[in-house]
Amino acid sequence: MANYMRLFYYGIALFVFVLDLVTKKIVEAQLEISDQISVIGNFFLITSYRNRGAAFSILQDQRFFFIAITVIIAVGIIWYMQSIKDKNRAILLTGLGFVLGGATGNFLDRALTGEVVDFLQFNFGSYTFPIFNIADSAITVGVVLIIIDTLLHSKDENKSLNGGEDKENNGHEQRTIS
Repeated sequence: MANYMRLFYYGIALFVFVLDLVTKKIVEAQLEISDQISVIGNFFLITSYRNRGAAFSILQDQRFFFIAITVIIAVGIIWYMQSIKDKNRAILLTGLGFVLGGATGNFLDRALTGEVVDFLQFNFGSYTFPIFNIADSAITVGVVLIIIDTLLHSKDENKSLNGGEDKENNGHEQRTIS
């Protein structure tokens, strides 16, 4: 059962990677750079865009830096997933699977072409959110799941550090001083 579950989380990463790859290939094949297709009025558009940087186009043209960082992160995630595989941390492992799939999706683009294919554009009135892709979405979902897991397990860790008692409720009666 443990092997099946471990493969499940790597399966999440593989699913994200393949979905990201397929959607990027469709955009590349069907749209020229800057072409747009309205999905929901001006709110949601498919816009063909290339990003030579990271999120929000920061650190433009740092291809080798991003490739090195992604390799380090991917190796770290795989190592960590292996080290916690027998613990009951489904939310954390799911989040790590999403981050791994998204990171490798953008890694492939950077390694092959030096730029990432972005295409999901959302406009909120006159504000246009930076264009992103499936890999970016998966990384964001993964990070949110990792944060949720951290918040859920930090209380458990506090209890174990305090001998099974919650720090705020340690069996002592608390009185207000007047």
